[in-house]
Amino acid sequence: MSIKVVVVDDHKIMREGLRSLLERENDLLVVGEADTGRQAIQCVSDTAPDLVLMDLSMPEMNGIEATRRIVAEFPDVRVLALSMHSDRRFIEEALAAGAFGFLLKDCAFDELVVAIREVTAGRYYLSPRIAGVVVSDFLGRHGRPQPVPAARRLTPREREVLQLVAEGKNTKEIAFALGVSVKTVETQRTQIMKKLKMGSVAELTKYAIREGLTSLD
Repeated sequence: MSIKVVVVDDHKIMREGLRSLLERENDLLVVGEADTGRQAIQCVSDTAPDLVLMDLSMPEMNGIEATRRIVAEFPDVRVLALSMHSDRRFIEEALAAGAFGFLLKDCAFDELVVAIREVTAGRYYLSPRIAGVVVSDFLGRHGRPQPVPAARRLTPREREVLQLVAEGKNTKEIAFALGVSVKTVETQRTQIMKKLKMGSVAELTKYAIREGLTSLD
């Protein structure tokens, strides 16, 4: 039986390349593609895959937030994060969101195939370099209580609004994208600023980029 895969990446050439490589394997079948986190959720709903190969840095809704939604709504679907970033925050947030594995985009294709099969079987998979970052960080802070990242104190909708604000969308554009009123967006933005103790869009943008909620790509 084939493993059904959805490929999520905001670069078309990356999606097409992954599809071409994956479908050379007899037991892998790409059943859908998406270029934003929001499209990824819809694609999972439409295709019922076994695994989502998830890029983390995407416009509109990043891969970490999409992972949270997918894991919550479709608990039988596994998510394997694929990122160009080896920063500890990206790794921690992806795993905390429910990803079963984390690979860097410059990994060998053979390793990607192994990771897909392991994650689909319900086993966690971290590439050696990522595992080293996780273990080193754990040993470095062992025994010390860690503060909860401010972004995790935001609601899912507030994180979504924060990303859109950081990407330069105005209030009307955000309201249209999310299907809510302008007043609702203004209220949510005020709540975000209060929770993060920030007073300007510039501060929110810098914070969102620093925390990996969006990027300058």
